[in-house]
Amino acid sequence: MEELKQRLAALGLSPEQVDSALQTVANFVKEKLPENYQPMVDDLLEGRTPDFSQLAGGLLGKFFK
Repeated sequence: MEELKQRLAALGLSPEQVDSALQTVANFVKEKLPENYQPMVDDLLEGRTPDFSQLAGGLLGKFFK
């Protein structure tokens, strides 16, 4: 996430604008996802690895344990 923030800042955005832009994109993405997948977006924004076990009805969770 830091790399993305740096790239946005390189475009001349202030830190506040960068945070606002990322939050706007995150909210848009979360609106398009089923509710149980939305925390994954939050995890990514916080720099955490999302819990992929919910993807594909839990099938992918078997690969990410």
